[in-house]
Amino acid sequence: MSDGWRTHLASLEALARAEGLDYRPVEFEAVPDSLMMEIAIYGLPVRMPHWSFGVRYIYRLVQHRLGLSRLFEVVFPGDPGHAYLARNNSDAENILVAAHVLGHADFSANNLLFRRSAGQVGEHIVEQAAAHARQIAVAIERHGADRVETVLDAALSLEQHVNVDAALRREPYPTEVTREAESTADPFLQRFRSLGPDVSTPTRDGRATIRASVPPHPERDLLWFLAHHAPELEPWERDIFLAVREESFYFYPVFACQIMNEGWASFWHARLLREAKFLPQGVYVDAIKCHSDVVRPMASGDGVSAHVNPYHIGFRLWDRIVERDGLEAARRIMQQDDDFAFVREHLDADMARELQLFRYEGPPKGPYTVQELDLRALHEAMLSPRYAFGAPTVAAHHVGLDGTLELVHDHVNDGRGLDVERSRRVLEYLVKVWRRPIKLATVNGDDQAFEMSIAPV
Repeated sequence: MSDGWRTHLASLEALARAEGLDYRPVEFEAVPDSLMMEIAIYGLPVRMPHWSFGVRYIYRLVQHRLGLSRLFEVVFPGDPGHAYLARNNSDAENILVAAHVLGHADFSANNLLFRRSAGQVGEHIVEQAAAHARQIAVAIERHGADRVETVLDAALSLEQHVNVDAALRREPYPTEVTREAESTADPFLQRFRSLGPDVSTPTRDGRATIRASVPPHPERDLLWFLAHHAPELEPWERDIFLAVREESFYFYPVFACQIMNEGWASFWHARLLREAKFLPQGVYVDAIKCHSDVVRPMASGDGVSAHVNPYHIGFRLWDRIVERDGLEAARRIMQQDDDFAFVREHLDADMARELQLFRYEGPPKGPYTVQELDLRALHEAMLSPRYAFGAPTVAAHHVGLDGTLELVHDHVNDGRGLDVERSRRVLEYLVKVWRRPIKLATVNGDDQAFEMSIAPV
């Protein structure tokens, strides 16, 4: 591949600015396919080492060699942003990809969810992730690969179990709470309460201070909870949990805005290509053909809405919003919404029919039967895999006197069951760092109460 696309990069960026895109500088780099795939699998150019990434890499490699997937680019928001383009892309493809990246850069610089993430995690996640990787390399030297892998197994098994509604830097739980003291004239009871480990002498205003329970409320940020409350966690182990948690906070906006973000970038790469009079005719035509491939519909199987191409549906929604309400209205939506608000507000019945987003039923290989369009069911089919970062809602509920950690699955509001075998594997990872028994309360397939329990070996 030549670097001919770079000769047009400055003109493309100037055009993007002139069209109203507002973004931080982006550093572009062309890399080999193998490195491109590694970056996509790890989620960052340099990241903490773990066997699970290797498993994902092998799967993606097989998909790639079978011609079932292809990576054009991977982009990381920041100041500056970092964009990695496949070296085997043609010049036309990389021109389109560069325009696409500028759309992403505009989105991440202005969307409130991305801005909140940047305010907490910072603008240099690539460098921070490299620092985490070095930190883990030092831990391996000092404590051995097996011990470090045990901690990574536990931390990465919980990488989706964070509370993104809370701050990244949280205050610790209060150690004491106050409540109205129970009045009694019995000297023995007064003496008994004063001797208890959890109750202090009432204050002058008649209130008593007691030791706060841990956790004081159901805690769904399991990475934070284990980092701060695992009974025997060493400082270097705690740091690994917090490093994984920090990276999860960075990834959440990408996860929660995929349809909006990919659609916005696709809308802008198409718009910039139309206005890029400086491109040679042949390059322009090839880039437009690439655009058609990127935003083509893609759906199959039962519940077709869960398999739509986010580039396609996002592009079509933004195109209609701009045509109907204007670019400034579209920018306000881009700044304020995430996929949950965007899909519910703008994917109406007319657009669903136009995009043929019917629900299908049938065996994996067909034949399929088109079901009646149910807009609410369509929205839920698209969005339910994204609730709570795509993970079941499990919270730390109580720590017993013997250190037993009780976890509770909120199956009622979650609306999803647990994979029993996967859940057991996760508990096996966790018990090695909690070092006390762990119980998980959920329901079985018949909606009956079910408890899974595991103790350290």
